[in-house]
Amino acid sequence: MKNVTLSAEEHLIEQAREIARTQRTTLNAAFREWLRQYTTQPDAGQRYDEVMKRLSYVRAGRKYTRDEMNER
Repeated sequence: MKNVTLSAEEHLIEQAREIARTQRTTLNAAFREWLRQYTTQPDAGQRYDEVMKRLSYVRAGRKYTRDEMNER
């Protein structure tokens, strides 16, 4: 196993350690799990394309004006 050195604000590290403690794990183990998940995720662009393909049946019914699209 290879070591990696990371830098972060001290309060973030302490918060992360506390969360790991509540999950009965270590910060190192949590990072290894995050790294595993991060490297096995499909590409974000690919996920977007998949979602858009699944939603291809959705129709707005009409074109909206610029003002309508920017209403909040």
